[in-house]
Amino acid sequence: MELVNQSFSGRFFLVGLSTIPYVEALGFLSFLVIYLITLLANFLLIVAVKLNPKLQTPMYFFLINLSFIDICFSTTVVPKLLKNTLSKDRSISLLECAIQMYFHLAFGSTECFLLAIMAYDRFAAICKPLHYNTIMSKKICICMAAASWTSSFINSMIQVIYTFQMSFCRSHYVNHFFCEVPPFLQISCSDTWPHEVSMYITAGIIVSLAFFLILISYIRIVSTILKISSTDGRYKALSTCASHIIVVTLYYGTIMVMYLRPHSHASRDIDKSVSILYTTVTPMLNPIIYSVRNKDVKGTIRKIYCS
Repeated sequence: MELVNQSFSGRFFLVGLSTIPYVEALGFLSFLVIYLITLLANFLLIVAVKLNPKLQTPMYFFLINLSFIDICFSTTVVPKLLKNTLSKDRSISLLECAIQMYFHLAFGSTECFLLAIMAYDRFAAICKPLHYNTIMSKKICICMAAASWTSSFINSMIQVIYTFQMSFCRSHYVNHFFCEVPPFLQISCSDTWPHEVSMYITAGIIVSLAFFLILISYIRIVSTILKISSTDGRYKALSTCASHIIVVTLYYGTIMVMYLRPHSHASRDIDKSVSILYTTVTPMLNPIIYSVRNKDVKGTIRKIYCS
């Protein structure tokens, strides 16, 4: 009877990360610190780029977009996680769950596209330096960013509508800490095969093609760098890509593990761990990685603190 009542209540129950009190307390403090660092670091990076004329380049235009996405991406998940950690009521309405899933998928997809565009930017800067200003003009950069945002939000809407057309009569307890597609496939009593195929195709188009674009860009970049005669020249060219390579490895590695493996054999604990990495840890690390390796960014941030 309880299960039937829950099915008509239109609410899901997020199991969370743990039910052990001291683990919950440790998790709350950890995620709170990570979230505050994420907000502060990304906000400072955005301000630094806006204030420093030297940073008014296509690469940093996309980096501002990336920082804004990281703030929003983390905000779609962490505040609800913190609230549920302190509260005994871990329920979430169907509408709230759909909104969370929608923005989570949209921001995640946009980040995939932006990282690919940033790799293309590095390719243009290193392999086509004489044509760089034409290839990465302001108009083209705005169009590429707009296309990334628009296509991601449209795709997200389709995925969310498709997900909540399924029936959830087995259970309304979601073994996760936020509303993400894979855990909902596990509790659905509908035939999930068409949805899984749709998800793999979508993830393949967004993640795999974007990743291949990054891979092709870096193959061309490495080929060009190897033709540079001086060691200093090679190091300088490669160092401009180092931050981006680290960010791509962190983000695409976790995304591929989450969405491009068979979910019939998926471990729910692994799903949670991977989700923690790309929804909370990566958004915190991205601005730090880009700031640590850039003297202009660090100098501007120091001026902000000292003013």
